[in-house]
Amino acid sequence: MTDSTATPDPTEPPAAREPRRVVVTGADSGIGRACAVALAAPGRHIGLTWHTDEAGAQATAQEVRGRGAEAHVAHLNLTDPPSGSRVVDELAGAMGGLDTLVMSSGTGSSTLLLDMTYEQWREVVSVDLDGAFCCLQAAARHMVDGGGGRVVAITSVHEHAPRVGAGPYCAAKGGLGLLVKTAALELAEHGITVNAVAPGEIATPMTGQTDEGVLSGKDRPGIPVARPGDAREIAAVVEFLCSGAAGYVTGASWPVDGGMLTMGPMAGSHLQSHDWRRP
Repeated sequence: MTDSTATPDPTEPPAAREPRRVVVTGADSGIGRACAVALAAPGRHIGLTWHTDEAGAQATAQEVRGRGAEAHVAHLNLTDPPSGSRVVDELAGAMGGLDTLVMSSGTGSSTLLLDMTYEQWREVVSVDLDGAFCCLQAAARHMVDGGGGRVVAITSVHEHAPRVGAGPYCAAKGGLGLLVKTAALELAEHGITVNAVAPGEIATPMTGQTDEGVLSGKDRPGIPVARPGDAREIAAVVEFLCSGAAGYVTGASWPVDGGMLTMGPMAGSHLQSHDWRRP
C-alpha cells in the first residue's frame, strides 16, 4: 500500500486513489462513528472529532485502530464555527496532510418558529451550516495542496423536504446542500469531489435510538422499507463517495432514506398505519 503520508500522484488513474488521511467530524457515535470505522484500513490515518462525548470518541478510535489504521482524536465545538478550521488544520498537521473530509457533526431542534429564540436558531445554524463551511474550506485548502480529494457532507432528507418544528435544521441542511453544489463546481478543477448524503430516520442517539440494531423488529409504517436505517448503511454510501471509484460523481445529494422522499406528501416516520399502501 502506498505510504499514507505521501502526496497522491495526480497522474494516478482515479480508481487507484483511496482515502489515506481522513477527518470525520462528529465521530463519537452514530453516523460519524460508522463512517470512521468504514474508512479505516491498514496504512490510513483517521482524524476523529467529538463535542460532548470524549469516551465515545475514544471507543471509535479503538475500533479504528482495530482495523489497522492510526487514529487521531480532537475536540470540536462548532457553536464556535471558526474552531472547525483550526481543528481540521491541526488534524491535517498530525496526519501529514488531508485528502478526505466527512462532515457528520450536527444538531437539531423541535421548536415551532413562533416559539423559537434567536439564540436557539443561531446554535443550530452555526453548527450545521457555518461550522460545516469552516471545516470544508480548511480541508479543501489542504486537498488543493495535495493534488485532490473527497468531501462528503451528511445532510438529511430535510435538505430536500421541510419538517414542522425543525426550521433552523431544515434551513441549515438546505443551505449545506447548495454549498455542496457550489463547492463541487469551484473545486472540480483541483481534483476534489464534493457530495452530500441525505439520511432519513437512522437509529442513532440523535433520533433517540442509541446505535440499536434495526434490521428487524422496528415497524415504521411511514417509510416504504418499514424500518429505520442503520448507521452502517449510511457509511457504505459515504465509503463509496470517498473512493477512487466515485471520481466522476460530484455535486450530488444521495438520499439514503428507505424510500421516504419518494413517498412525497404521504411520507413520515411519525405515521402509525400502513393504510397509505392501499388506494
